[in-house]
Amino acid sequence: MQSKHLLLDRALRNARRDVWVERDLHWAQWLHRVAQYQTPVKALVIVSKLGDGLFWYVLIAALALLGGTHGRDVAAQMVLAGLLNLPLYFWLKHSIGRPRPFVACPDIRACVRALDKFSFPSGHTLHAVAFAVVFTWHFPLVGAALAPLVLLIAVSRVALGLHYPSDVAAGAILGAVVGLSVVLLY
Repeated sequence: MQSKHLLLDRALRNARRDVWVERDLHWAQWLHRVAQYQTPVKALVIVSKLGDGLFWYVLIAALALLGGTHGRDVAAQMVLAGLLNLPLYFWLKHSIGRPRPFVACPDIRACVRALDKFSFPSGHTLHAVAFAVVFTWHFPLVGAALAPLVLLIAVSRVALGLHYPSDVAAGAILGAVVGLSVVLLY
């Protein structure tokens, strides 16, 4: 009797998971429709490239060089967030091993080269949110201006065919946790 309940419970969990996987794919396909248009793709490629790290490295360097003692502390916290993100990111990517949407779904194409072969979580989103949380904690008004950039980085990763929405959502949640942990424990 108990084995029937376990089988039924497992079947229900799998059915719920399948519904979420289908929704995730649907939203990825929907957001990827922008890839049909050259101008938005060019803009999203630029935004995505900013998320590769150059923007954040320049911001960290500017804080360290021009921000005095407080700027150096904020820069150090941002570097610490990045260093904490890396092993978490690599461990999750390789433990879960989720293929990228352009590999798993024939109607999604990669509009830029992927930095690695796995999809979950979005490292661009993870780092962008963690860095933005640390920066905004210390500079709330200026930091609020980072929110549209962070959102565009996350959306660009899905629209360019590199991630599912759940990848960027997980990256955002993890980035927020790491960023908040750094500022609260530093």
